Amino acid sequence: MIARILIPLILLITLPVIYIHRHYLNRRKHHQVLWKTLIWIPAALMAVYTLGLSAGDDFAPVDMNILYFYLFLLGVIVAPLVVFAICSVVGLLFCKLLHKRQNWGNLVGFCLALVTLFIAVYGFTIGYNKTEVNEQEFVCKDLPASFDGYRIVLFSDLHVGSYLGGREKVLEKNIRMINEQQGDMVVFVGDLQNLQPSELDPVQSLLSTIKAKDGVYSVMGNHDYPNYIKADFATEALNENLIKSKQRSMGWDVLLNENRVVRRGADSIVVMGIDDNTLGFTGKYTRRSDLPKAQQGVKDNAFAVALLHNPELWATELVPDLKAQLTLCGHTHGGQFKLFGWTPVSLKTDYVAGWYEKSGRSMFVSSGLGALIPFRFGMSGEIVVLTLRKGK
Repeated sequence: MIARILIPLILLITLPVIYIHRHYLNRRKHHQVLWKTLIWIPAALMAVYTLGLSAGDDFAPVDMNILYFYLFLLGVIVAPLVVFAICSVVGLLFCKLLHKRQNWGNLVGFCLALVTLFIAVYGFTIGYNKTEVNEQEFVCKDLPASFDGYRIVLFSDLHVGSYLGGREKVLEKNIRMINEQQGDMVVFVGDLQNLQPSELDPVQSLLSTIKAKDGVYSVMGNHDYPNYIKADFATEALNENLIKSKQRSMGWDVLLNENRVVRRGADSIVVMGIDDNTLGFTGKYTRRSDLPKAQQGVKDNAFAVALLHNPELWATELVPDLKAQLTLCGHTHGGQFKLFGWTPVSLKTDYVAGWYEKSGRSMFVSSGLGALIPFRFGMSGEIVVLTLRKGK
């Protein structure tokens, strides 16, 4: 991950320090050496840290805490300096254009740097540990009467590796909250791991405690496949089979382009899982989704719920051939950052979080619980409780 953006990162680390050094520190008459040392040593250490992380072959290091600490330092050291330098440069340009001496960009930059520092500290601590229960309803005339009021508990993007090494209590809280919703069915829509199945070993028994009357259903996400480590074919196949078997041993029904029927007396609904096609870090594209197989045996008049990891697949390939009236997705994490209603992930996709409609079909995208990078600001992790209602 770091290797892909090595040059931009080095520039972000060094350019603001060079600017501050030339425009401000060289003008100080007192304690000049001290101030230069205080600003250059952290920059040099961050540059070395960046080069070290970029040397790995995989998407991220095996010990993810090394990456998390680096990202935290980026947030509390580098980002505020970048913000201050940009504001100061803009202020200097205005000074030259308007022939003013006072650079108000410095004051604005200092204030925004403090805001940036707050966002970084909050996002990596309180923000990531915060979980909300999101109550939703889906009304459909095709829903059998016996399923009116049926409760589906949806969670996504657990990324359990991000909870290890100090955040296990947060995972315990999230699992407890899932069970407290007392759903008729629990569904998980992908990204259980960060990189490899061994992450589940310390928490597998905890994940096994997730229960529901009609079972726990899951699909695979892009991180659940060997898309983020460079390994030989045998290791990739082993890891892929291992993450599936671990879920099954936890009592989860992994739907790999498959469907199941849930009954209430003479009535029934269908839950189907459609596999993920998302391109990973290694660049190996494998088309795994198979809609005809996933819908095999599903009648045209049946009420069906589709589980899918990436909402882009729903929009670009599945609709209108998808029989499911309702599709549940994750993948986006809601962008993990939201400020004044805007999130950067909206630049990449039209399907960020919440409800979407297309060709008479509905999709709900969850903002997920965890993340590869343990940071959230303005976009808390969520557990969705979706109640089905029969419409007219």
